[in-house]
Amino acid sequence: MRQITLAATQMACSWDIDENIAKAEALVTNAAEAGARVILLQELFETPYFCLEQSLDHLQLARPLEQSRVVLHFAFLARKLGVVLPISYYEEAGLARYNSLAIADADGTILSNYRKIHIPQAPGYEEKFYFSPGDSGFQVVETRFGRIGCGICWDQWFPETARCLALQGAEVLLFPTAIGTEPNNPELDSSGHWRRTMQGHAAANMIPVVASNRVGSEQEGETTGVFYGTSFIAGFTGEILTDANRTEETFITAAVDLDAAARYRSAWGVFRDRRPHMYGTLRTLDGKTGTMR
Repeated sequence: MRQITLAATQMACSWDIDENIAKAEALVTNAAEAGARVILLQELFETPYFCLEQSLDHLQLARPLEQSRVVLHFAFLARKLGVVLPISYYEEAGLARYNSLAIADADGTILSNYRKIHIPQAPGYEEKFYFSPGDSGFQVVETRFGRIGCGICWDQWFPETARCLALQGAEVLLFPTAIGTEPNNPELDSSGHWRRTMQGHAAANMIPVVASNRVGSEQEGETTGVFYGTSFIAGFTGEILTDANRTEETFITAAVDLDAAARYRSAWGVFRDRRPHMYGTLRTLDGKTGTMR
């Protein structure tokens, strides 16, 4: 039995970066004291979610991996607490900018730097203005506490993300997130749909899933975003093991048995019975079998 305690945090963010970092550190520390060994912070927690509108000023927030304040700070904290931390940050790389996730192992070593592959573009989520599509490919890394695979927010809506990570041997899937209201459709509440999508990833791949979302209301120009929290941890058949509410700044934990999940995957035979040569349609945009044009 390889039992591991996973955690997700959720918090509100402001333009007081010192406060955001201190708040995130306190949540991580409390989760570690509660026994968590892999702890997920939300997407772009260093600042408010600056993608509500397009602003040239916010492009200046990007930093190279080696100079990112949050990456340096939380890599040190990972080492201090002996925990694994995926660290979301705004990356500058040459003339490109990415929505990135640096994975810090329990000794503080940065194991990988994942760049968000799927970039949304919608009112209140103006990400194509700020980010280039990631070129890192999906990544699974061996940490002190198991093999983890991560996507970032919009990545979580694509079954291909979870399946690619599963095929590379991920034992836990983690998705830092910033999602809430839709400015052009204020009556839409996607929180249930959001969770069920990832529960499906857990069930289809028989891998636990951790999702961390922010809470609170943020304003940029004429646009307001209200983030609905509901961070959760799902077990390897998709069941919700624990979750947070829509407004509280908190952390949640759940213990999972990675060996039990592995046995379950083997017993069901889903990966044995895959027919990759029949899936050519997935390599197209227009649904016609063949190579992408």
